[in-house]
Amino acid sequence: MNEIAAQLGQVGLPEPVSALAARRWDTIVVGGGHNGLTCAAYLARAGQSVLVLEARERLGGAATLERPFPDQRFVISPCAYVIGLLDETVIRELDLHRRGLEVYLADPQLWIPFDDGTAFAQWMDHERTEAGLRSLGVSPKDIAGYFAYEEMFDQMRIKLRKGRRDSWAGESPSRDELEEMLGGDAYMIDVLFRASIEEVLSEYVSDTRLRDALYGQGIIGTWAGPKDPGTAAVKLMHFIGEVEGHGAAWGYVKGGMGMVSFAIADAAREAGAVLAAGVPVGEVLPGEGVRLDDGTFIAARAVVSNADPKRLMTMVGDVPADYRRRIDEWDIRSPVVKFNAALDRLPSWNAAPGETFMARGVVDVISTLDEAQVAFERCAAGEPAVGFGEIYFQTSHDPSPAPEGKHLVSVFGQYAPYGMDWGARRGEVARQFIELIGRYAPDFEDCLISYEVLGAPDIEERVGLTGGHIFQGEVRPDQMWENRLTPRTPIPGVYLCGAATHPGGSVIALNGKNAAMAVIADMS
Repeated sequence: MNEIAAQLGQVGLPEPVSALAARRWDTIVVGGGHNGLTCAAYLARAGQSVLVLEARERLGGAATLERPFPDQRFVISPCAYVIGLLDETVIRELDLHRRGLEVYLADPQLWIPFDDGTAFAQWMDHERTEAGLRSLGVSPKDIAGYFAYEEMFDQMRIKLRKGRRDSWAGESPSRDELEEMLGGDAYMIDVLFRASIEEVLSEYVSDTRLRDALYGQGIIGTWAGPKDPGTAAVKLMHFIGEVEGHGAAWGYVKGGMGMVSFAIADAAREAGAVLAAGVPVGEVLPGEGVRLDDGTFIAARAVVSNADPKRLMTMVGDVPADYRRRIDEWDIRSPVVKFNAALDRLPSWNAAPGETFMARGVVDVISTLDEAQVAFERCAAGEPAVGFGEIYFQTSHDPSPAPEGKHLVSVFGQYAPYGMDWGARRGEVARQFIELIGRYAPDFEDCLISYEVLGAPDIEERVGLTGGHIFQGEVRPDQMWENRLTPRTPIPGVYLCGAATHPGGSVIALNGKNAAMAVIADMS
């Protein structure tokens, strides 16, 4: 474990603020999330003097580690849970495995219980998945359709990430270039730019159990229901990466997702970047540097914002009107609510009483596809309606973040709106989570020691993401690819490196590398 990881990212001040302000830096990075740290690492490796200023007392942004429960032996990542999109190039170039990154593949990749006591399991072993589908009584046609569905998305991944160029590295390809990368395949083009996840599922399978089991991958983190346009592309985005050489897969990080940020921070520091936490920036002065909340001015040739673009607009004065308008219109509506808990034991599921194998993978608890659409519509009308939860049991692979014999569970849930009265209704949302999980694991509530519910306003307050949107903005097609923000802004000497930039949200790190390459090119 590197030193930053041992401190859970609480690096403090490396020297007095007055000493930091006495230097003129090549680049200041505002925000110490994983993308800001990645940007700093690449800039420092290129020989720049780099200062990272993080407002919170710990590094990592949404991918950090905290102790939110009365029993401080439980350590949890509050908002980021599993790894699947962290770029392999960044892992290799920053030597993250040497710095403590250790990954366990989730298997089953998905396990989804049904009300009748059966369950769908998507294993790393396709033959095992097929055997499970046969035992469910799924027709041969739908079994073939299911595998064709997954293969279609995987072929899109290969075409977009493994061809002549990686569509995620550097500037986004144009729509014409993306269509060419997909070989002009009209169906794939429709999936990338328009289709709903419900449409695509219906094209491949008729069994309602499979449609209900699989729609969640098209809505996760998204202000949409499964019947809404663009949700098929959300499924693609979440399965366009690879883990430990396995394409379209997800896994757990030893110690929790904060260890990703801390490994990147170690690379940045080793390259010469200076990391400072507990130092909020109040103003960005283009071409000059930044002014801290306490009034201290620190000079820099360039400023890179890992803070989300709406937050950046509050820190910079003179912005071209069309750019400010674009940021004002940037869609950050979030339906996401997080349920993190310490458990006395793992729950027992109706579909597999007394078994714990599913906890080594990813568990989805669901309502039907039609019910999920209604839940989104209720959320859009201002009402909480938690009808989908993706559940992660960190301690099934890695017991280190909990006391011996105890467990951690995190749930990525939907739907609950930002604008409701969270003070009055937080308990209601917690109850919806407990009842949804208890529908399939009746003893879940009895397993709880402590829990927290984080709605979008809580994520905004804790992590600093405007609107609480964990992807710094919607990831449906109208805000992806060439419609995503670019590292270069029209503000002289000011750049973006966060999830609002191409290639999008999640723990990817290419956003940070892409920004660093833009800064280096512009300063050359």
